Amino acid sequence: MFEEFDAAELGYVVGPRVSGNAAQSILKKADFDAAIAEITGWDGYMPTPLHHLQALASELHISDILYKDEGSRFGLRSFKALGGAYAGMRVLQRELSRRLGRDIQLDDIRDGSLRSEIGKITLTSATDGNHGRSLAWGAQTVGAPCRIYVHKEVSDARIRAMRDLGADVIVVDGDYDHSVHVTREVSEANGWLVVSDTSWDGYTQVPTDVMAGYGVMAEEVCASLSIAPTHLFIQGGVGGLAASVTARLRQRMGDATRVVVVEPELAACLFVSGKTGEATNVPILAETLMAGLSCGEPSGVAWQILREEVGDFMTIPENLVGPTMRLLARPLGDDPAIEAGESAVCGLAALIAAARQPELRGKLGLDGNSRVLVIGSEGATDAELYAEIMRVA
Repeated sequence: MFEEFDAAELGYVVGPRVSGNAAQSILKKADFDAAIAEITGWDGYMPTPLHHLQALASELHISDILYKDEGSRFGLRSFKALGGAYAGMRVLQRELSRRLGRDIQLDDIRDGSLRSEIGKITLTSATDGNHGRSLAWGAQTVGAPCRIYVHKEVSDARIRAMRDLGADVIVVDGDYDHSVHVTREVSEANGWLVVSDTSWDGYTQVPTDVMAGYGVMAEEVCASLSIAPTHLFIQGGVGGLAASVTARLRQRMGDATRVVVVEPELAACLFVSGKTGEATNVPILAETLMAGLSCGEPSGVAWQILREEVGDFMTIPENLVGPTMRLLARPLGDDPAIEAGESAVCGLAALIAAARQPELRGKLGLDGNSRVLVIGSEGATDAELYAEIMRVA
C-alpha cells in the first residue's frame, strides 16, 4: 500500500525564516474578523468537518492527523468559495462607493437594492478552476457580469461548472500564469475589475481580501482545537492559502505550529523561493495533475508572510496523488471515507512519505507526539477525473 511513498523522491529545503511581523501586519486580525463576520452570515454557511485520521496516524507512528475537509463548502467543493466571492463583493463595495459618492456596505450589495448599478460592473479573473468558480458564484448571487480566463489545460468539467454559474469563460493559450497576464491586459483595456488571488506591483488589496476570506477555514480549525497542532502541512500554489492559514494560526494559537509548504515538483515556485530567499518565478514546463497548484509565480503579498513563518518547503512527485486520493476514499481502520480532489491531497501525500522516510522524518521533527494539520482544500471538483483515478488499481 505504501510502496510509492517509501520510494518517493521528495524535494526539501529549509525556509529563510527572516524576522518580522507580517503575520500580524499584512493580514491584520481586523481583516480576518471582518471577513469571518461577513461570510458566516451568508445563506448556506456551515463549518466544514475536521476529521481525525487516527488509523493512518497510527500507521505513520504519529499522534494524530487532522484533515480539514473543504469538499462541502457552499456546494462549490472547495475552500476557494471563501475567498473569491468575498473579494468580489469587496471590489464591488469599493467601486460602488466611488461611483455613487457615498459609503456602501456589503449589506447594500447583498440586499438587491443596488442590482442595477452592480449589473454595470464586470468582474474578471484568471483561474485553474476553483477560484473562478467562487467568483462566478458570488457574481451571480449579486447580479454582476463575470468573465473568467482559463488556460487550455483546464478541464471541460471545471469550465462547465463556471458557465453554469453564469460566467463567460474564455480559454487562452499558455499556462495559468499567462492567463493571469491576459486577464490584466484585457481588463485594463475594457475597464473591468480584476478579482485575483495573486498579487503584483500595485495590486495587493484584492488578494489580501481573498486571503482574509480563507481565514474562515482557519478560524474553524482553531475553534475546534484546545491546543495548537505541532505541524501544518499545506499546499502551495501562489501562496495565498498557506499565508492565510499560517497568519490566522499565529494570531489565534501562537508560534507552536511548524509550517511545511508543499508543492508539485512540476510547479515549485515557493520551493525555489524558499531556496533563494526571495520570491522567484519558475517556468511551467508540464502541467501537474494537481491543477489548482499549477502556478509558477508566487504572490508577493503572500510571500511576505511565508518568508518569515515557513521553516520547511517540500515538493512531491506526481505519482503520489492517486494513491493518496484512493487511501482517503478507502481508508484504514475506522478512519472516515473522504472524497478528495487532486490538489487537496498535496500536503497529506508529503506527510505520509516524509513520515515513512527516516531522514526526512527527523528533519521535520515528526515523532509519536506529532499532531499534524492538513488542508483538504477541495472535493471532487472534476467528477470524471476523480472516477478515473479511483478506477486505477
